This record gives sequence, C-alpha cells and structure tokens, in this order.
Amino acid sequence: MDNKWAKVIVHASAFFAPVLVPIAFFLLSSDEEVKRISIQALLFQAVMWLLIGISTVLSFIIIGIPFLIIFGLMTIIVPIIGIVKALNDSYWNYPIVGRWV
Repeated sequence: MDNKWAKVIVHASAFFAPVLVPIAFFLLSSDEEVKRISIQALLFQAVMWLLIGISTVLSFIIIGIPFLIIFGLMTIIVPIIGIVKALNDSYWNYPIVGRWV
C-alpha cells in the first residue's frame, strides 16, 4: 500500500476505529513514518479522551464546559488537518503529542 494512503487511513481512523487501526498499522507497516503517525494518532486519542473526561467532571462546576467544547472540536478537526496534510505529502505532527514520538 502506498504510504500516503496508509497515513490517510490512520488519520481517518479517528472517526471509526481510533484504537484498532493505528495499532494494526503500527504492527503491520514496515515504513517508519507510518509507524510514527500511528503512534501519534493513538497517543492523541488517548490524551483527548483523558482531557474530555476531566472536562466532563469539571463541567459540573461550570468551568469545564468551555474546555469540553474545545477538546471535542479538537478531536474532530485535528484528524481532518492530518488527512489534508497526508494527501499533500506534507510532514505533520499531531499537536500535544507530536514531540513525544
């Protein structure tokens, strides 16, 4: 499979299988860039789930509602940006976790 389409699938997996697809591509791919994107996508989803969970708890005190909206939008918008960058063959890191990997 072409690396460009593998990266697109990993980014798009945030909408249908945010854990399974990145793990599968990490284990099956031989390309280092696809493996890097897979780990970043998986870490990004985990961090966003954690932040949304914390924001949900804080929303009972009203302060978490803006954070819940921001993190919810990030969970949707960031993978779309990744898909566009992958289609353009641009180098791109996920925000928050991009420098970890």
